Amino acid sequence: MREQGNLVDTVDEQLADQPTVETRNRKPMRPNPIAPWELRAGRLRVYYEVQEEPEPVVLVLAVGVKDRNVVRIGGEEIVL
Repeated sequence: MREQGNLVDTVDEQLADQPTVETRNRKPMRPNPIAPWELRAGRLRVYYEVQEEPEPVVLVLAVGVKDRNVVRIGGEEIVL
């Protein structure tokens, strides 16, 4: 539960302004079926895209848990 609260705070802080600018915790991803952007929040990963028109909107497409080189979304291992 605490992890969820931290995640919401991180998403609010990191994606409110300039969500398509690469930072230490935010990066564009190689082409994949999940999302074009990744936000790192501890062991959690937020996969999102930004729609620019008619006004910028951040769409969170998935949240995964990363353990070493494995990401799990909804309990399924995802290869990115």
